[in-house]
Amino acid sequence: MGHPRKARKKYNTPPHPWNADRIKTENKLMTKYGLKNKKEIWKADTLVRRYRRDARYLLGFSSDQKEHERNELLGHLTNFGILSENADLENILDLTVEDVLNRRLQTMVHQKGLSRTAKEARIFVVHGHIALNGKKIDSPSYMVKRGEEDNIDFYASSPVAKQFQNKTAEEKD
Repeated sequence: MGHPRKARKKYNTPPHPWNADRIKTENKLMTKYGLKNKKEIWKADTLVRRYRRDARYLLGFSSDQKEHERNELLGHLTNFGILSENADLENILDLTVEDVLNRRLQTMVHQKGLSRTAKEARIFVVHGHIALNGKKIDSPSYMVKRGEEDNIDFYASSPVAKQFQNKTAEEKD
């Protein structure tokens, strides 16, 4: 048994550490999404692998329990916006790491135009300038649910929000 204060790691490292193709794709993902380190990519990859494993298990299983678990898995993935509303188990097998990385708060802030770069979006989130439904969130890896995308904005008392509003007002004039 582990120590209650020390959580288990939530990712699996690559099986071969010096694979050039994997390193290049990870570097591209790091720059595209403004990630801190490759551990964040590995966490997303492990999450995708778990979803795929569960889907393969459910595809080979037949009973009433399968329907219940199938609905739970599909409901979870559609709630987080990783899959569309009318998706089925076969669509889970097509998931990629980018599908998971696109749902992170850091990426959503950048896509919404609240920052110029993905790294700047990470800084805004970590420093507490971003709020979701008016509540400050300082975790860039927060998975944004389907209905929450429109509620991402600057925190009310953030000085960055005032600068951003002034800058957009100048650009409109």
